Amino acid sequence: MPWFSAPVLAMPNFSKTLCIETDASNYGVGAVLTQDGHPLAFISKPLGPRTQGLSTYEKEYMAILIAVDQWRSYLQQAEFIIYTDQKSLVYLNEQRLNTPWQKVFTILIVLQYKVVYKKGTDNSAADALSRSHSPAEFLAISSSTPSWLSEVEHSYSSDAFVTATIAQLSIDPTVVSHFSFHNGLLRYKNKIWVGSDSALQQKLITAFHNSPMGGHSDIPVTLRRLKQYFAWKGMNATVHAFVKACTIGLQAKPDRARYPGLLQPLPIPAGAWQLVSLDFVEGLPKSEGMDIILVVVDKFSKYSLS
Repeated sequence: MPWFSAPVLAMPNFSKTLCIETDASNYGVGAVLTQDGHPLAFISKPLGPRTQGLSTYEKEYMAILIAVDQWRSYLQQAEFIIYTDQKSLVYLNEQRLNTPWQKVFTILIVLQYKVVYKKGTDNSAADALSRSHSPAEFLAISSSTPSWLSEVEHSYSSDAFVTATIAQLSIDPTVVSHFSFHNGLLRYKNKIWVGSDSALQQKLITAFHNSPMGGHSDIPVTLRRLKQYFAWKGMNATVHAFVKACTIGLQAKPDRARYPGLLQPLPIPAGAWQLVSLDFVEGLPKSEGMDIILVVVDKFSKYSLS
């Protein structure tokens, strides 16, 4: 599976070869730990003012050192492959240790690895990570608008109160206290005002009550969540009626009745036949047309009659 189509990261399999793809730019370094073309982990680090002045060779070499140091616990198990778009690094083992960066080569000496050249065009993942810190120039900004906002605007057409309020606010934005009209939406104390559209109101309550986020909460919780964003006439009554009719909420509602307490024992009778108990024994074979026996037990003497 190619790395760019993998939906999630994978766990390493130490019986297979691990690979590191590294790249460096003028602004940062990036690396990807892969196995069988599947990404296991990512690294993206910006370069400071000092390191930005290093040569391309030194930046690419630094990207390798950072990646190996980050994933050392994975890489010391067996031989791994390092992919870089810097050809001179392929002969890293044969080069003299002159520069300070080359002298850090001791990090790699104890590991089993192989450096392989990979074209920059084929090393797109690490390349993107190394350039994620570069300053961007925005030529255009796009924004998305929720589709349900158009339903809110449509609910205003059948609401006389909203129509009159919008007309007044269009003339004088301060004439109606706590209300404002902007970008086609009427707001009450910065909350979106919903018109008298019962279907839309039920839809909003359903989203805040029946959804996984709502969790079929009780009336106060559902109201509190709704009032963070919306307002309309009779909201409290609408939410009360909706939640009370929710069968799932009623089934999950805990029993809040007062605990009955401990059972009180019966008083000890002073004599026989002052306190008796009655019980019926049913389901017996019929005898002379009868299949039920009445048993009477005296609580004092334990004498029984049937």
